[in-house]
Amino acid sequence: MGSNLENTQAQMRKGVLEFCILSILAQEEVYPSDIISRMKESKLIVVEGTLYPLLTRLKNAGLLQYRWEESKSGPPRKYYSLTPLGDKFLDELRITWNELVEAVNLTTQKKSES
Repeated sequence: MGSNLENTQAQMRKGVLEFCILSILAQEEVYPSDIISRMKESKLIVVEGTLYPLLTRLKNAGLLQYRWEESKSGPPRKYYSLTPLGDKFLDELRITWNELVEAVNLTTQKKSES
């Protein structure tokens, strides 16, 4: 059961992380380490090794864009934001998420003793 469970958990987590990252970027343009600290505040632990491949995948899918900004303290920084396609995608994702949560809650709640 171990590896099956881990695989399912990893898939669920990946979907949720994408949703959260897109939601953060919908609010403002962000630097990757800001994403990490925002996620930590929400008790969603994400490490750079997980975040960067995810950002690259979302960018390659046309959902994100980035721009470079000079930094006073070190190398230039990449700031990410949503593309118009990313905005649409996030709207759809929100609808799907809400439907899913409702369905899961209905399906998994224990029958009350009557």
